[in-house]
Amino acid sequence: MPIIVALITGPLMWLLYRFDKRNTEQHGKSMDLLKDIHDDVEEVKDRLSDHIDWHLHDQKPTRVRKVK
Repeated sequence: MPIIVALITGPLMWLLYRFDKRNTEQHGKSMDLLKDIHDDVEEVKDRLSDHIDWHLHDQKPTRVRKVK
């Protein structure tokens, strides 16, 4: 009986390990993408704050905008 259990669970555990490995790789890629989105949102937030200050206080923005 233990041999039958080993023959069934061995390949099953190998398959589950492969799915876990793929999930870890996808998680890493997703985290990199979220960091890029966070950086872009921060840049827009800074630019918007400068623009609002310009309207409220009639002052030019203190930062120089990067041209892409």
